Amino acid sequence: MSCNIIAIANQKGGVGKTTTCGNLGIGLANEGKKVLLVDCDPQGSLTISLGHPMPDQIVDTISSVLTKVINDTPIKDYEGLLPHTEGIDLLPANIELAGLEVSLVNTMSRESILKEYLDSIKQNYDYILLDCMPSLGMLTINTLTAADSVLIPVQAQYLPAKGLEQLLQTINKVRKQLNPKLKIDGILLTMVDARTNDAKEISQLLRDTYGGKLKVFDSVIPHSVRAAEIASFGKSIFAHDPGGKVATAYKDLTKEVMKLEIQRQKSKPDLIR
Repeated sequence: MSCNIIAIANQKGGVGKTTTCGNLGIGLANEGKKVLLVDCDPQGSLTISLGHPMPDQIVDTISSVLTKVINDTPIKDYEGLLPHTEGIDLLPANIELAGLEVSLVNTMSRESILKEYLDSIKQNYDYILLDCMPSLGMLTINTLTAADSVLIPVQAQYLPAKGLEQLLQTINKVRKQLNPKLKIDGILLTMVDARTNDAKEISQLLRDTYGGKLKVFDSVIPHSVRAAEIASFGKSIFAHDPGGKVATAYKDLTKEVMKLEIQRQKSKPDLIR
């Protein structure tokens, strides 16, 4: 199987991108896949949630690796990658990435620096998941240029249709100008509170609004205090609360994501014919 690069994107903060990136990644590793998680956010939330509470003290990060790509400096095998006890690798981020984003503006092929790096290491992995920052700046454009597909977490408390519209426009622009193969895996409803909120209504509303063009994942991620705690423990929901409803939901999402990939692989020979 070739490597599948998935950007977890939504320019709105607080919708569960980092939680989804970490738990989906470890869910895939639990299914025997080789997985790399890439923190593409200068706040380093993914890095912190995977057990590195002081990301600014990490020397080798995504910014040092991408700086080498920009300067055409050789990168050692597995440089900057941190192994995690739950079987994935992490390329961490810290505040230096904010500075790199500024310097990208004056770089040749500035939209494809991350792609160039990932192309050089993707043969080592089945899946690479990119945790995008909550904005539509140059770093997010880099993640969309490097990705095969986008998974969009949307908080189910209300319908952020305007924000979603903006993200879809950006994805279309990237598809037209930089990455014609970019697909949307679907929308994932997160932080669903069964008491106050009918997720079915919201997913129906999403389906109606986007006219069947976008998949809404069957798996919905419930709101849970246990899930909010995991960032401070440095491990996934599978290790922290394996019998809980959030672990079950992420297990279901993992299976859906793998099924999507199988369907795509099957349809490829049809396209060739």
